[in-house]
Amino acid sequence: MNKTGYFTHPACRKHEMGAGHPECPERLDAIDDRLLICGVMDALDPRMAPAAAIGDLELAHSRNHVAALRGLTETLREEINAGGPRYAQVDPDTSLNIHTWDAALHAAGAALAATDAVVSGELENAFCAVRPPGHHACRDQAMGFCFFNNVAIAAKYALERHGLQRVAIVDFDVHHGNGTENIVAGDERILMVSFYQHPFYPVGGAQSDAPNLVNVPVPAYTRGMEIRELIEMHWIPRLEEHKPEMIFISAGFDAHREDELGQLGLVEQDYVWITQRMKDIARRFAKGRIVSCLEGGYDLSALGRSVEAHIRVLADL
Repeated sequence: MNKTGYFTHPACRKHEMGAGHPECPERLDAIDDRLLICGVMDALDPRMAPAAAIGDLELAHSRNHVAALRGLTETLREEINAGGPRYAQVDPDTSLNIHTWDAALHAAGAALAATDAVVSGELENAFCAVRPPGHHACRDQAMGFCFFNNVAIAAKYALERHGLQRVAIVDFDVHHGNGTENIVAGDERILMVSFYQHPFYPVGGAQSDAPNLVNVPVPAYTRGMEIRELIEMHWIPRLEEHKPEMIFISAGFDAHREDELGQLGLVEQDYVWITQRMKDIARRFAKGRIVSCLEGGYDLSALGRSVEAHIRVLADL
C-alpha cells in the first residue's frame, strides 16, 4: 500500500510578516481545512516535523548566513523587550519576527525528516506543509519570503547523508527558484528542472547556464496545455537521461489562474498532470521516492484545491 507522509509543525504558523502580507499563516489553515473536508487527510500519515540541525542547514548555506539569521533574531528579541519594532526587515518583501528562526528550522526539518522516511522505505513519498517557503533562499542570502532553502538542503542531505548518487529537483512555482539554482548550479549529481513566468520576480530570471539546470521561462498568460507540452519537450528527456534516485519538488501553486501574485493560467488538473508525470519518473528510476515541499500559492481557495489535487496523485487517491 502506498503511504504518503504529511509533515508540518505548529511553529510554521507563528512566523508572520505583518497584516496583509500574502505569505501568511492562513495558507497552512487553508490547506489543512481543504484536506480535512475532502477526506484526503484520512489517507495520509501525519508527522510532526523536527527542527533541522545546524550542520544540515550548512549543506546548502554558508555558516555566515545561518549565524546571521540567528543573530538577527536575537537582536530583534532584545529590541522588542526595549519597546522596539516587532519585525526585522531582510528585503523589501521579507521580514522576520521572533518566531521566524524556529519556523524556518522546522520547515527545513520537515524536508529532512521526510527524506529520511522516504529513503528508508517507511513512506513512499511525502508532502511538507511548511512555511516559510525556501526556493528563493540563496547560499548566503534570505530573500523573496524565504530564509533557508528547504528543498536544496534536503537534496544535498539525500546525497551526503544517505549516499544517493543522483537526485532531481522539480520546481513549478510561478517564480524562478533562483536560490535553488544558486545552491545547486554545477553540481552534476542534482538535475534541476523548472518553468516560471518571465520576466517576473526575481529580476533577470535564471542567472546560470550550468548544464544541470533545465530552465523553461514562459510569458505571462501561458496556459496549462502549453506548459504540459514544454514539460514533455524539455523536462522529461533530461529526467530520463539523469535517472534520479529521488525527486524533490518545490511545489508552488501560484501559477494557478486565480492567484493574483502571478499571471499564469494553470488549474488543478494541470497540477494533477504534472504530479503524475513526476510520479511516473519516480516509479521508473527512484522506487517512487518523492518529497514535495510547499513554496508559493497565495489565493487561499486555489491553494487548498491545488494541494489537494497534488496530494491525491501522490497518495494514489
